Amino acid sequence: MRLLLVEDDVRLAEGLVAALAGAGFVVDHETDGEIAWFKGDTESYAAAILDLGLPSMDGLSILRKWRANGQRFPVLILTARGDWNERVEGIDAGADDYLPKPFRMEELLARLRALVRRSAGQASAVLVNGPVVLDTRRMAVTVEGVPIHLSPQEYRLVSYLMQHAGRVVSQLELTEQLYAQDFERESNAVEVLVGRVRRKLGVELIQTRRGFGYLIEEAY
Repeated sequence: MRLLLVEDDVRLAEGLVAALAGAGFVVDHETDGEIAWFKGDTESYAAAILDLGLPSMDGLSILRKWRANGQRFPVLILTARGDWNERVEGIDAGADDYLPKPFRMEELLARLRALVRRSAGQASAVLVNGPVVLDTRRMAVTVEGVPIHLSPQEYRLVSYLMQHAGRVVSQLELTEQLYAQDFERESNAVEVLVGRVRRKLGVELIQTRRGFGYLIEEAY
């Protein structure tokens, strides 16, 4: 899934990008507030990590503008400021969670996974659909208890569709969520990726709705 990281501390951002990529996310990183606001307002993101102290536009102003324009993706505020009044102001402005610096990377990833799950209507970190089990904490997929090796891209596909089970996801949406902006891809990249996943899982998990996109039925 695709995230927007807005952080002007370059060293911290480099560590975050590496950790987030290792956790299965595609990350767009911005240091400038104006550019970050524009990207969040015009691009498709599963979530954003937002620093408050930024050049050209502060984080709370960015957040208020996103919410005023109807952007609903979850936002985790990340800041060195520790004043509880500011935390309340951030939550009131539309933030979904707040993590002060310094922080443990494991906690940030856990909070972020929870935000993304809840945004997609999923409460549990372990998603089950028939014989397929996806553990978002371990980034592991099993079929009838047998571990299945998936590439990072394949895992992102299964994870996104299972977290949005019961909804047809268009090829455009999958392209936006699975690939970085600067990644050169063929027009049939998603179709090829779905084909690889189907062969590996060996089950009819992913359905094709011609002209609409792909669907994993909601488990009951």
